[in-house]
Amino acid sequence: MEKVKVGVVQAASVLFDKGASVEKACDLVETAGSAGAKLVLLPEAFIPGYPRGFSFGMKIGSRDEAGRDLWQRYWDNAMDINGPEVELLGKAARKAGAWLVIGVIERNGTSGGETLYCSMLYFSPKGELAGIHRKLKPTGSERLIWGEGDGSTLPVFDTEMGKLGGLICWENYMPLARMAVYGQGVEIYVAPTADSRDNWQATMRHIACEGRCFVLGCNQFVTKDMYPEDLPCIEELSGQPDVMCRGGSVIVSPFGEVIEGPLWGEEGILYADLDLADVTRAKVDFDVTGHYARPDVFQLKVNTDSQPPVSFDR
Repeated sequence: MEKVKVGVVQAASVLFDKGASVEKACDLVETAGSAGAKLVLLPEAFIPGYPRGFSFGMKIGSRDEAGRDLWQRYWDNAMDINGPEVELLGKAARKAGAWLVIGVIERNGTSGGETLYCSMLYFSPKGELAGIHRKLKPTGSERLIWGEGDGSTLPVFDTEMGKLGGLICWENYMPLARMAVYGQGVEIYVAPTADSRDNWQATMRHIACEGRCFVLGCNQFVTKDMYPEDLPCIEELSGQPDVMCRGGSVIVSPFGEVIEGPLWGEEGILYADLDLADVTRAKVDFDVTGHYARPDVFQLKVNTDSQPPVSFDR
């Protein structure tokens, strides 16, 4: 398939509400699918939300009970990879006949812990959960509430519309992480984020030029009044601006040119028809893992093994 229509969704979660966020996500996927999108991208941490403005009661050397209560609320509304919400999202992808990529907060208790991960789920048009990427390095205070992924979740999928993969938010500032994605031949690079600054646009264009791939940047549009009033620690938001995240979703060509967006100050869906032949045309003068690479000088080794904290020889 040389041309493919994509839909980049800029919308807010129903904050701290897993069920309502899943329902909203499914409605948005249906809307984009009805418009002909064969790939639908939703923002970072869409389910159950990016908890902008909160400290979760953590200071160096101490934690408080209200912060633990907020954490409990967040944890309760996180996604269980084996839970019914995954099935609902898969059904939405199947109904739309589209690939769905969505940012979620993933709750993992399989190793006896209760860690949360900032993850990206990939659903095929058949409704199957094709794979998952866990953010390798949460940024700043995100490290207080999210664990770190490992190299076992750095997938690029060989799909009927081209090779699909990407990274989450400031992982995109990690040159070696980008190179690990480029090295798998990515053609459509997805970059859900919570960064709405102007210089993020430069990052999206740089990655497109560097990787010679289409880049789909996706963010939320969030206002302070969207937060539930009964949240523990809600008073922490008193000093925050009314618009807490202004968006900035964008679609960029392999030449670094903006095709659609950036979208500011509202919810909406950006659509574009991507000509995958542009990926080939762009690599005639620059191919980061081909003729422009110097493996005699530089080499990257990626450990793709899972890193469980406890293993048993049976």
